Amino acid sequence: MTASANIKEIQMRTLIATAFVSLDGVVEAPGGEPGHRSAGWTFKDIEFDEAAYEIKGREQEEAAAMMMGRVSYEAFAPVWPTLDYFPQYNAMPKFVVSSTLEEDQLVDNWGDITILRSLDDVAALKETEGGPISVHGSATLNRNLSDAGLIDRYHLLVFPVLLGAGKRLFSQTDKDKQMLKVVESETYSNGIQKLVYDVVR
Repeated sequence: MTASANIKEIQMRTLIATAFVSLDGVVEAPGGEPGHRSAGWTFKDIEFDEAAYEIKGREQEEAAAMMMGRVSYEAFAPVWPTLDYFPQYNAMPKFVVSSTLEEDQLVDNWGDITILRSLDDVAALKETEGGPISVHGSATLNRNLSDAGLIDRYHLLVFPVLLGAGKRLFSQTDKDKQMLKVVESETYSNGIQKLVYDVVR
């Protein structure tokens, strides 16, 4: 028996950060959530082009699980289960990364929900069997996951707007350069750009 025969290849689960982002990197309040002076910037003053959102439908079809931080969970949980245009997301398993959320604070009408207490728990989850995990909202979590090298792919819809202040997708941590590989790109009639990147390991 050769040495290579003893090596078990591990197929990691893909962690995908999906976000609406302004040209200056802000991801806060894209759909009108309170707390930002430009809340709703994804649809205010930008003409709707259905083609620009094709990737959002595809994400729902391809994802096997959702991940979010506590703040996004508390925003999504009261609303998403009532929306009929998120049937796959509502049915799939969900993971909430939080050191403070308690089990008795979880809703009981949004499928299987698991609390992960640390980035180490996220890393361990990636080593389990299963399909892609889609990270929604969760600016702080996305920054921490990126800094820890846990994100594998970015699905970004970049909007032609500068928002100034606001929660950003990427941190300002002083870290080594990270190369990305473009796997999809397209510009739509309303100026939105789709950018899909794989993280180069």
